[in-house]
Amino acid sequence: MLTIGTLAKRTGTKVQTIRYYEQIGLMPEPGRTAGGQRRYGDVELDRLSFIRHSRELGFSLDAIRELLDLSDTPDHSCGHIDAIAQKQLKAVEARIVRLEALRAELKRMIGECSGGAVADCRVLEVLRDHSECLSDHGQAGAGQDR
Repeated sequence: MLTIGTLAKRTGTKVQTIRYYEQIGLMPEPGRTAGGQRRYGDVELDRLSFIRHSRELGFSLDAIRELLDLSDTPDHSCGHIDAIAQKQLKAVEARIVRLEALRAELKRMIGECSGGAVADCRVLEVLRDHSECLSDHGQAGAGQDR
């Protein structure tokens, strides 16, 4: 049996995050010692590792909950699981497109810098006039404040 600290270290997850996952039902309530300390076994270790890896791949907590629910029914078709993964892939690809546009805009701004005085700094000028960025290059920075 593992303590919460050991579970945290073995999975690279913060103790507070494990407690949060328990509160929202992603992790089951652990068994406890007579002194009230949480104790975890291999099942919880595997489940937390699954959650952690899913988070690293960018899955939302709702998607992870759905994946966990589906994984608890082994005779269920994996088509729905594939659909969840496909949705995540599309979200990642959309983020990549936005990041590539941001990179291009940053390179353009830096490339226009003459290295002169701050008063003539092209980077600062572009950052002050965001409408120029959007009108010249589409919505490269759109969605960043959302």
